[in-house]
Amino acid sequence: MAFISVFDVLGPNMIGPSSSHTAGAEIIAFLAQKMIAPPLKRVDFTLYGSFAKTYHGHGTDRALLGGIMGFSADDTRIRESFAIATERGLAYSFTPNEAETDIYPNTVDIRMENAAGRVMTVRGESLGGGKVRIVRINGVEVDFTGEYNALIVVQQDKPGVVAHITKILSDRGVNIAFMRLFRVEKGHTAYTIVESDERLPEGVDQLLLENPNIRDVMVVQQ
Repeated sequence: MAFISVFDVLGPNMIGPSSSHTAGAEIIAFLAQKMIAPPLKRVDFTLYGSFAKTYHGHGTDRALLGGIMGFSADDTRIRESFAIATERGLAYSFTPNEAETDIYPNTVDIRMENAAGRVMTVRGESLGGGKVRIVRINGVEVDFTGEYNALIVVQQDKPGVVAHITKILSDRGVNIAFMRLFRVEKGHTAYTIVESDERLPEGVDQLLLENPNIRDVMVVQQ
């Protein structure tokens, strides 16, 4: 009888023993790496709650590292994430934080640095059954699931910016499923997150950046 490791496929869409601790963790990291230009040179993971307690035994560490390298949840390369990261020259660390207890049980903070020196931080929560939620980007509280194609627009909170975003998308026939604005305080940095059922058209990010109050645009396609 053949031996099957816990990191082999358990079902059609997942590597690992837990939809929360492996598949969910992988999806969070997979979404995070889509928000920063490759290649990455360093990534640091801070784990909270049950992630912090069981991350090694449940393969959360392998799943996070696989996701940050762009592997899908059913990619068998996740089992070799450590070795592949080393081969690619990607430095990484895992830090369990069990001191903070007033936080969702399956939470991870991801700090990414790319070859150009840009740094980005993302906080994600694994909700169970492979469902996730991104709840913080660069310290700003947000809320999106990654289940749709998404635009993440970083902007100065000034009049006319949201109208510019909606006009660009409307002119290109984008059907907006959800659109939400998140900001630290009035007049300062804000994030507009637009989710669509359809793939977002090529070049839409450059068109949005024509507005001087838009600082950055991230396109997260399915």
